[in-house]
Amino acid sequence: MLRKTVVRKNRYLDSVFLMRVARRIAAQPGIQDASALMATEANRKVLLGMGYGEDGRDAEFAAAGANDLVLAIEGEATAVAAIAADLDTWLSMASGASTEPAQEPRSIAEAVARRPDCSMAVISVPGEHAAREARAALKEGLHVFLFSSNVSVEDERSLKLEARDRGLLVMGPDCGTAFIGGAGIGFANAVRRGPIGIVGPSGTGLQEFSSLVHQAGSGISNGIGTGSRDLSDAIGGISTLMGIDALEADPATKAIAVLSKPPGKKTTARLLDRLRLCSKPVILCLLGAEPGSIEIPNPGSTSKGPGHLWPTATIDEAVCLALGTAGVSEPEQLRPDPASMRAQAAAILGELRPEQRHIRGLFAGGTLCYQTQTSFLGSGLIAHSNAPIHGMLQLPDPWESRENTFVDLGAGLFVEGRPHPMIDASLRKKRLEQEGADPTVAVILLDFILGAISSENPVGDLLETIRTAQASAERRGGHLCVVASVCGTDGDSQNLQAQVRALTEIGVLVFPSNAQAAAFCREAMTLLAERKEVG
Repeated sequence: MLRKTVVRKNRYLDSVFLMRVARRIAAQPGIQDASALMATEANRKVLLGMGYGEDGRDAEFAAAGANDLVLAIEGEATAVAAIAADLDTWLSMASGASTEPAQEPRSIAEAVARRPDCSMAVISVPGEHAAREARAALKEGLHVFLFSSNVSVEDERSLKLEARDRGLLVMGPDCGTAFIGGAGIGFANAVRRGPIGIVGPSGTGLQEFSSLVHQAGSGISNGIGTGSRDLSDAIGGISTLMGIDALEADPATKAIAVLSKPPGKKTTARLLDRLRLCSKPVILCLLGAEPGSIEIPNPGSTSKGPGHLWPTATIDEAVCLALGTAGVSEPEQLRPDPASMRAQAAAILGELRPEQRHIRGLFAGGTLCYQTQTSFLGSGLIAHSNAPIHGMLQLPDPWESRENTFVDLGAGLFVEGRPHPMIDASLRKKRLEQEGADPTVAVILLDFILGAISSENPVGDLLETIRTAQASAERRGGHLCVVASVCGTDGDSQNLQAQVRALTEIGVLVFPSNAQAAAFCREAMTLLAERKEVG
C-alpha cells in the first residue's frame, strides 16, 4: 500500500464539498482510503497521525498552510498515482458546477447583493474562519446555519448573543440538521410539512424524530438545530430558548418537541422554567439524563395552558406523544412487543458459541448512541463508550472495543479532518471488520442514516463487510447476530425500502427505529447474562 499527498496552493473549498470528493475517490478500485481537506494546523496533525508525511520527506505537504487544499490517498500504487495525476478533474467532477469560479460570489455581502431575498446563510468553512463568516452574515441581517465545527466556546456565545440582539438565530456551530420553512438543511431527510415543531442540538435525533413523524402520516412545521454545546452552561441554551419562542409564536406549530442529551444544571433550570410557561404542548426527551435529575411538575397535564409538558425516555415515545397532540394515531410500527422480542432473541442466541457474550454498537449517529446506552442502563446492563452517559464506562482507547462497547464514530476524534461516517463509511467499515473478527462478539448493532448529503448507498457501503463478519462467525462454529435500524423516509434519494431489503436479504434484523433495535439488543444481552449466571 502507498500513502501519498497532493497539495493545491491557495485553493479553498468548503468541508461538505471536500467530504464528497474524498468519498468518491475512496470508492475507486485500488483505493483504500482518502481524505480531502484544508491544510489547517489541526488537519495536518490528523494526517500526520494517519501516517502521511511522517518521515518529513514530503516537502510540499510540510509547507502547506491553512489556505491550501490537500488530498491524502492510500491504496495500491498504480491507483494512487492515477488519482494524484488527475486531481483537478476529480474536483471538477465532484462539484457539478455550471458556472466558472470567477462568476461565483466571493463574500457573503456579494452573495446578499445578488440574492437580497435570502434570509439565511449556510456556513461550512474551517473552524478558525467560521466565526468571522457568521458575523458577516449577521451584519447582513441573515440567520446562520453553522455546519462548521472547531469553533471556540467564546466565539459561539458571542455570536449567539449578537444574533439575539439583532433578532436573528444562530444554529450551530456543529449543527448537522435543520428543517426551515419546508426546506431541509444539512443531513436532513425528505419530510412533509405538518403541525409538529422540533428544537435541539441532536442532529440525528432530529432526523429520527422527523422521519418517524413523516412515516406516521404527519409532518414537521420547523426543525431548529442549535449546535451540540448550546444547552451547556457555558452557552446557556441561547438558541434553544429562541427556537422555543419561535415555534410557540408559529401558528402552524401545534406541538413542540425538545430533543437533547442532558443540559448543564443551570441551563436545565432555565429550560424547564421556560417550558412550564409554554402555551403549547411540549414533549421533552433528554437522552441519558440521570434518574430523578429532571423534576417536572404536573407532567402530562391535560390543561391547554402552561404546564402541558411530557418527559419521555426515547425518541419513539416523543414521536407518539407529539402525534397524539396532532390527532394522529400511534403507528403500529412504534408498538414493540417485548415478549416477541425476547422469544426471537432466545432463538438466535441458541446458535451462539459459549464464548460469544458481548455486543458492539457502531454508530454514525451520536444521538442514537446515547439512546442505546440509555436503554441498556435502564435494565442494569453496563457498557463502555467513547461518549458515555452517566452510569456507563469510559472507553480507555476509542479505537479498541472491550467487552460491551458502543462507539459514536461521528465524535470529533474520528471526524477531524475526515468525512463524517454518514457520508463516508470507510472508518466504520474498518471497525466492523475488527469487531467481526473478535470471537467473543455475539451481537453487532448498526444504524444507517439516509438524507440529503449522506452516502448515496449507506447500506451498500457496509454490505460486503457484514457478510464477511457473518461468514467468519460461521467458520468458528457460531453465529453473528447483526441488528440495524434505518433512519429515513420514502422521499429520500437512497430509497428507504431498498436499503431495508438489502439488509434483510442477508439475515440482518432490521427494526423501524433505533429505540426498538436497542430494545431487542437489550433483551438479547439480558438473556445472555442470565445464561451465563445459570452456567
